[in-house]
Amino acid sequence: MKTRKSVFIYSEEFEKYPYPADNPFNTSRPGKVYKLIKSMGLLSGENIIEAAPEPADRLTLKKFHTARYIHTLKEANDGDIEPAAYAMGIGTPDCPVFKGMYEYSALACGATLLGIDYILSGKADSAFNPSGGLHHAMPDRAAGFCYLNDNALGCTVLAEAGKRVLYLDVDVHHGDGVQYAFFDRKDVMTISFHQDGHTLFPGTGIEDEIGTGEGKGYSVNVPLPIGTYDEAYMMAYRAIAEPLIAKFNPDIFVLELGADALAGDPLANLCLTNNTYAEVLKSLLSFNKPIVMTGGGGYNVKNTVRAWALAWSILCGEDDWDTSNIGLGGVMLQTNDWQGGLRDRELVIPKAQRDYVLPIVEQTIEKVKANVFKYHGL
Repeated sequence: MKTRKSVFIYSEEFEKYPYPADNPFNTSRPGKVYKLIKSMGLLSGENIIEAAPEPADRLTLKKFHTARYIHTLKEANDGDIEPAAYAMGIGTPDCPVFKGMYEYSALACGATLLGIDYILSGKADSAFNPSGGLHHAMPDRAAGFCYLNDNALGCTVLAEAGKRVLYLDVDVHHGDGVQYAFFDRKDVMTISFHQDGHTLFPGTGIEDEIGTGEGKGYSVNVPLPIGTYDEAYMMAYRAIAEPLIAKFNPDIFVLELGADALAGDPLANLCLTNNTYAEVLKSLLSFNKPIVMTGGGGYNVKNTVRAWALAWSILCGEDDWDTSNIGLGGVMLQTNDWQGGLRDRELVIPKAQRDYVLPIVEQTIEKVKANVFKYHGL
């Protein structure tokens, strides 16, 4: 018997707005997740809800984005590209101008906000918007495939409702847009685990970025070295995230589950399996608080789809579902020979990789503790 009500937020409308073919951001991933979990029976049952979103309106978007930026983005979407658009990151290789960029982004924001509505109204305990996780967009600038920031908007709406929000970002890229939104606030704590910005976009998220003013100590960054593997990642998570979460005692979690930290992702250099994502999500569930989960990065489409399907199975209490015979492949596999279902096989980590990664992660843990824990009596 499932004890949590979970809502999966998706619409075929998302399929109408693909990014250009040469852009790595693949909008087909949520639809593939939907089809996979539906085929597995993970969208049925009295505690499972399917919901289709509506686009977020401009008034709501202005809770984070400037009116000028929203106007310029909409005009560019409709074919009228102002010179100011390029200064706003619109028209770059990462954020190209294409018909539907505004509609897709507004719909993704609406989807995350719909999940929040379900939770605030008591209709659900967990929500998953795989089309969300657009964490790089700034108030007046597009960046990193992101035009509008659904996570920043969602955390803002929750804070306006009087909730203490813990935003956890496990995308391989630093959650810079969300950090920016709450850098001087203590009602939203942001924790980002990501590949070290010295080796990956957006180049931010070092241990010293801890917030300012009353927000000092409420912005937490855990930069990880190239080659970070499951055991080292979870060591950092257990040492940093869990005690901070317990001390902060949030009312709700917002989780960006970008799947680009998985081994084999073409845009990054970490070495995780989706078992780490499963462990992180189970850790959050152990606090018995509502969870809003969004997608994000993940540029090996098959691995991303499996990771998000696994996360959904855990979120709605079905991780014990028998997947032993579906043969979906696994991280670093090019065939369907792996018969472990949604979970990846364990990767064998060479001694040289361990010897390189582990000391750096240990040093990072100590830096974060020294910079942040004192603000929370830890």
